Amino acid sequence: MMGSRAGWRRRAAVLLLVAVSLSAVLATPAAAASAAADSGEAGRAAEQHSERISGSAGDVLEDNPVGRLKVFIYDLPRKYNKKMVTNDPRCLNHMFAAEIFMHRFLLSSAVRTLNPKEADWFYTPVYTTCDLTPAGLPLPFKSPRVMRSAIQYISNKWPFWNRTDGADHFFVVPHDFGACFHYQEEKAIERGILPLLRRATLVQTFGQENHVCLKEGSIIIPPYAPPQKMQAHFIPPDTPRSIFVYFRGLFYDTGNDPEGGYYARGARASLWENFKNNPLFDISTDHPPTYYEDMQRAVFCLCPLGWAPWSPRLVEAVVFGCIPVIIADDIVLPFADAIPWEEIGVFVEEKDVPKLDTILTSMSIEDILRKQRLLANPSMKQAMLFPQPAQPRDTFHQILNGLARKLPHPEGVYLQPGEKHLNWTAGPVGDLKAW
Repeated sequence: MMGSRAGWRRRAAVLLLVAVSLSAVLATPAAAASAAADSGEAGRAAEQHSERISGSAGDVLEDNPVGRLKVFIYDLPRKYNKKMVTNDPRCLNHMFAAEIFMHRFLLSSAVRTLNPKEADWFYTPVYTTCDLTPAGLPLPFKSPRVMRSAIQYISNKWPFWNRTDGADHFFVVPHDFGACFHYQEEKAIERGILPLLRRATLVQTFGQENHVCLKEGSIIIPPYAPPQKMQAHFIPPDTPRSIFVYFRGLFYDTGNDPEGGYYARGARASLWENFKNNPLFDISTDHPPTYYEDMQRAVFCLCPLGWAPWSPRLVEAVVFGCIPVIIADDIVLPFADAIPWEEIGVFVEEKDVPKLDTILTSMSIEDILRKQRLLANPSMKQAMLFPQPAQPRDTFHQILNGLARKLPHPEGVYLQPGEKHLNWTAGPVGDLKAW
């Protein structure tokens, strides 16, 4: 046992040394030759600063959606969107804020059309997560009623919803479990996707294979992470990555899961119990002011599931060049047709968390260096961000690319006279109450 532990400690030390060398290589072009002489494999493997994504994925990531689709934005009463933000500006900063910034982006986007007859897609700007607790957490319980009310409004005022039952409409639903509108998985599954949205395209952060809260054709996006806040914490790119594994966050949620085992399906509890005293693992519930700087000093950043499979840590890891270690079985990740997640991240099954130290210290140096070069690609980082103003290849444009690739709509989108697919009285009784 002692020999084995000493072995992976030596292995981790070698990997950290290589990471330090790579930091210098990625910092400046002139550093490459020096690093090659000083660090052997690290220098040879890092002849270029970053690596372009190969094949069709790289082309998709760099696509320009302008000219490929037109979007009509419904003009809703302010109570569905802007008034909510006025009442509680905290909505602008939480990880569900994608619905707000997508609306703002589209209002001035080149893909917007004021003529609904020429639109390929229709967008309903409703902010279903902007109802916060005193602690700043979104309450999803009114969301179905808010969404139903908005859909009733557009179906009564315009003819476009009724001709397709919403099949040429898209909605941003960044809740924990998307349009199932609940933060606990068991109850989200019980609810299912709001019946009125079952023909629409959903743009959502939640993604898990074979899950009732992920409908076919949904566009999976990253959660919102404040880009200006992250940029304010950038440190010099030649800073050594002297932390092997990094994580800050909850391991238990005693308030909502007092018996334990349900939160994060036990994966976070397993992390703590197995590695709280491991010197290679810098893990804690503390959230220091140097959090962003620490991620830039780490080789691996843990991205375990919480109540839902996704979290902003994935965005932060990519932006800060820290290899994301994704612990969430069957997760569907953002823009999977454009971002080669298998190449830039490490996937660990939840049952294998106790073996995480062995898994990470067993990785080859070449594999780690290649992941870091891919993470250094600016297009990769840009695709995970919602900058204001928008920039080419950012998350806004990746969403539009996803919508453009769904065109032209199939013939079955448009209903025949008398044909209906949606049941307006379906769903829990509480959802049917007026909002």
